[in-house]
Order: sequence, then structure tokens, then C-alpha cells
Amino acid sequence: MSSTKMLAARACQISAGGQFVSDSAAVPSPCISVCRMSPDRSHCEGCFRTLDEIRAWSQAGNDERRAIWAALLRRAGLALPEELS
Repeated sequence: MSSTKMLAARACQISAGGQFVSDSAAVPSPCISVCRMSPDRSHCEGCFRTLDEIRAWSQAGNDERRAIWAALLRRAGLALPEELS
């Protein structure tokens, strides 16, 4: 399965579980354990986050995490779940 399909499946799973809209728990990481940078070093080939987004993730609040998810899904060419639109 390609990284893009794995990432899409992860987004669907998180969306179906209501974890994008919950403020009682942290928005889950998009990491799919395919951790390598693209040849131009613009983003991770697994989760499509930039280095700045990866660095910021652990300190980010849920609003920022949702914004990162939206950006990486766009970067990956994937549709955004309704709650991230």
C-alpha cells in the first residue's frame, strides 16, 4: 500500500472516531511510520509534514494540529474530512 493510501486511511480512521473535533483529547499524529524526507527535503514522504510541522507537533494545541493535518492532506493531494474543511 502506498504512503498516500496509508495516510488517507489514517485520516479516515481519525475522522470516523471523532478525534478531529474532540477537545478532550489531543488530535492524533499523522505519522504512519514511513519516516523519510522527500528528495527535495520539503516534507516527509510518509505523513507529508514539513520539518517545521514535525518539530511543532508535540507542543501544538488541537487547533494547530488540525491546521497541520489540513495542510498535509492538501500537500498529499487528498480530500479533507468535513471537520477540517
